[in-house]
Amino acid sequence: MLQQVRPYGDDLVDVVVVDGEIAEIGASVTVPADAQRIDGGGKILLPGFVDLHTHLREPGREDTETIRTGSRAAALGGYTAVFAMANTDPVADNATITDNVWRVGRDVGLVDVHPVGAVTVGLGGTQLAEMGMMAAGAAGVRMFSDDGKCVHDPLMMRRALEYARGLDVLIAQHAEEPRLTKGSIAHEGPVAARLGLTGWPRAAEESIVVRDALLARDAGARVHICHASTEGTVELLRWAKDQGIAITAEVTPHHLSLTDERLTTYDPVNKVNPPLREERDTRALRRALADGIVDCVATDHAPHAAQDKCCEFAIAKPGMLGLETALAIVVDTMLTPGLLDWRGVARVMSERPAQIAGLTDQGRPIAVGEPANLTIVDPDASWVVRGDQLASLSSNTPYEEMTMPARVTDTLLRGVVTARGGQASA
Repeated sequence: MLQQVRPYGDDLVDVVVVDGEIAEIGASVTVPADAQRIDGGGKILLPGFVDLHTHLREPGREDTETIRTGSRAAALGGYTAVFAMANTDPVADNATITDNVWRVGRDVGLVDVHPVGAVTVGLGGTQLAEMGMMAAGAAGVRMFSDDGKCVHDPLMMRRALEYARGLDVLIAQHAEEPRLTKGSIAHEGPVAARLGLTGWPRAAEESIVVRDALLARDAGARVHICHASTEGTVELLRWAKDQGIAITAEVTPHHLSLTDERLTTYDPVNKVNPPLREERDTRALRRALADGIVDCVATDHAPHAAQDKCCEFAIAKPGMLGLETALAIVVDTMLTPGLLDWRGVARVMSERPAQIAGLTDQGRPIAVGEPANLTIVDPDASWVVRGDQLASLSSNTPYEEMTMPARVTDTLLRGVVTARGGQASA
């Protein structure tokens, strides 16, 4: 039983969980004397978070992350489901690999790990992967992406969307026209020019967004834009949705909170793909998330070994940790300024991502009869980020030594406690 919690920040109630489901909610409930009790102490109760964009690095780079360590980080961050990206080694472009990722995630049991299948063989962009076999496999793959690379050939993307429509699955696009970003390592703007860093234009993202919106329209398929990062992308998404095109998009916590001004130290921890943009982009993304033009928050959790980050900026690998800090960033950038309330936080971190991915047992309302995938948040907590104390095998967080607001205290997956008091259950 969860005692004295506030669903969505509303009135205090007790929540009884039986056999993985919410059995009763009320100000006064009756439970067996031997029932496990969690004292919520007036904290916020939310549906468990869903991350559409997580890099777990297994198979191939278990020195930087594994399904187990990534699942621990996810549970500590309040997540009950994550989607593991396909750019592993070997690439998750067949059912053997996607089914294995699913099985390992199931055995770990801290979060539901949904493997993302590659769109093209080896992320090569020239031959469609076996999408049908992956969708029909044990993992039941429902999202496909070459993330890390763009499906840049428009004919290949069109064919992928047509197949996706027939399979009722989702194509998630890493929107980057590679001919515009060759050698690029930082946002194209005054900061990059001043620092002597090769610029990455907004148009590289935006040109793919509008192209794929049109391709999805003609194919009658759904397309999802990974890590939207520019003001122009927001306007293109607005236009596409006004046309009735089935397009959705995510924004990362770091694109909500950080700008390219961070690059002045040349610290590679700030190198990401797409790059950190300007303040005007950050403001536009925040407004778009509040308005629903950008649908949800996805972490793009990208662990890297020290040798891949402690090097020259130009050769460092792009990516940041995100699972354990995501909620705090959303609170800081969206809830504190009044752009979202706690129901809005649930919408962008749980409900919409679950709907986009077609999950029927995640992102559900806090109500009797619903799965007990739940997260308890202390809204008054204050904590300091230290990379070496996070659950990930890697420590590449851009928020090192920053004081963060709000923290997850408990996470439940189908009624089973997977994280409590800052410790994961396994």
